[in-house]
Amino acid sequence: MFKKILIANRGEIAVRIIRACKELNIPTVAIHSDVDSESMHVRLAEESICIGSHKPQNSYLNIAAIMSAVDITGADAIHPGYGFLSENYHFAEIVTKSNIKFIGPSAEIIKKMGDKIEAKRTAKKLGLPIIEGSEGKINSLEEAKKISSNIGYPVLIKASAGGGGKGMKLVKNKNELDSALSLAKQEAKKYFSNDEIYIEKYFEKPRHIEVQILSDKKNTIHLGERDCSVQRKYQKLIEESPSPVLNESTRQDLLKKTLEMVSKLNYEGAGTVEFIYDNGKFFFLEMNTRIQVEHPVSEIRGGIDIVKEQIKIASIGKTSLKQSDITFRGHVIECRINAEDPNKNFQPSPGTISVCHQPSGFRTRVDGAIFQGCKITPHYDSLICKLICQGRNRTESIQRMLRALDEFVIEGIATTINLHKKILSHKKFINSDFDVNWLVKENFY
Repeated sequence: MFKKILIANRGEIAVRIIRACKELNIPTVAIHSDVDSESMHVRLAEESICIGSHKPQNSYLNIAAIMSAVDITGADAIHPGYGFLSENYHFAEIVTKSNIKFIGPSAEIIKKMGDKIEAKRTAKKLGLPIIEGSEGKINSLEEAKKISSNIGYPVLIKASAGGGGKGMKLVKNKNELDSALSLAKQEAKKYFSNDEIYIEKYFEKPRHIEVQILSDKKNTIHLGERDCSVQRKYQKLIEESPSPVLNESTRQDLLKKTLEMVSKLNYEGAGTVEFIYDNGKFFFLEMNTRIQVEHPVSEIRGGIDIVKEQIKIASIGKTSLKQSDITFRGHVIECRINAEDPNKNFQPSPGTISVCHQPSGFRTRVDGAIFQGCKITPHYDSLICKLICQGRNRTESIQRMLRALDEFVIEGIATTINLHKKILSHKKFINSDFDVNWLVKENFY
């Protein structure tokens, strides 16, 4: 097992990793920017080191500073969490070449699956159904017109290196194509330093479903699927498992094909394969080669600590788990609590938390890094914690979540707590009668 793990991240995921390490008796190093010196992950780690200013490029995205922190502290492994450098193949490559263990898949796999065009080709080659669209990058307007005409409008223009809705444009007819193409390329260049884009068929009312996997080079298991269809501008708000729209036959087909694909990748660690589900059929969307924000949903339902398993696989090269070891229980829902004001177009809400009372009780979990007096800065992602509740069935899970949300008190900043109450109380959510575009259509905000 590792002697010391440096966590190349911050906030709730850094705290989550520290907790797993403490249970494995592995000391941790917290890196932090100048504004995060009093943060919870810094307080909980055995060691901490400031690596730069509040700007992410000067700290949490600063590879040289992070590697210097490794040298200073003597850490022999790095856990990247999610976001920041977690899917940066160049970072994984540098870490590995420095004889430090990167807790995740190889740089080669990260590169292959991080390029959406290449990932799509790989998924098709390995037997997964893919969304109709361009085979590779779009090189001209004429090519875009031809492909869009063949598959039929509406279409979605997407950045090959994209994520989080950046570099993504919906095109409803041919008159919108030229400007949308130009804007998508500009955004892709700005956010990802890569202006390659591709085109896919747009689904009007899809569900977003993903499969959690754990894998070593010889054995791949799944921890079931998650339904992540409650979204705002392609950002997930609520996740649940199992998906209420899948029948058992479709579920088993989805899980089987996912395992077959991942097992052929020579993949190591935790990962998530994401799908669009529409009219009884699923289509490969992308693969995330890291821990997901919503991993607690699968942990609770499957009874497995995913972060611990990540560390074990990275340390000894294999997982001791077999599929038969996984027993799924009940229904689990997660709400992402963001420091945003839904009444002001989800404007970020930085400030100091003056009152903080977190819910507890039967089968109720909070993953976060907040406390009374905690300062929420405007420099990073607005996610401050996650509330996860389990019930014997979906109805009980919703009831428990609403009870827990009522207990959650955060003052001093605006949050999305009341929005979650509104969503979970809505008849369409209760009846699972929604899709990824539901919140916009229902004018929730």
